[in-house]
Amino acid sequence: MGISTLSPPTFAGVFILSMILYLLPSPTLAEGITRHYKFDIKLQNVTRLCHTKSMITVNGKFPGPRIITREGDRLLIKVVNHVQNNITIHWHGIRQLQSGWADGPAYITQCPIQTGQSYVYNFTIVGQRGTLFWHAHISWLRSTVYGEWFNGDPEAIISQASQTGGGPNVSDAYTINGLPGPLYNCSAKDTLQAEG
Repeated sequence: MGISTLSPPTFAGVFILSMILYLLPSPTLAEGITRHYKFDIKLQNVTRLCHTKSMITVNGKFPGPRIITREGDRLLIKVVNHVQNNITIHWHGIRQLQSGWADGPAYITQCPIQTGQSYVYNFTIVGQRGTLFWHAHISWLRSTVYGEWFNGDPEAIISQASQTGGGPNVSDAYTINGLPGPLYNCSAKDTLQAEG
């Protein structure tokens, strides 16, 4: 998921990958509001390139939900881990001023969220506008943030590469917002069409 900003009166950002956070300018200099979100980390079947696989999603969605916020808003995002993998969420590009523990890199700013556990990310948006993104930040669970689709399990792919000493297999498709483009086999229905 990601983070994004809107500038009045038009949208001033672009979707980056699949996880979006919109950062909107505050209409006044008054303090922002507290915005609550809940991210349920769970397995969901996802189909791309005519290949269905069970993968880790947020709230059963791939790409996951977007967050829209304004300058000065406090975000409370409760992440509940329902999968067997440990997980963290990294708020890519968010300036964690006086909230470094909410940055998300596993074993650096926080311990991972274990199976059946939860963690509340608590930070305030200060001095930022634009479109940013969030993503898993532990092992190769973050592979989708690179805008790639693997028909196989990314964890198995990196494990094989580690055992052989070679590089990991290349992805099966590049994606924008979790969708492959029309140049890939079996992807026409998964391609975003411009409205006009």
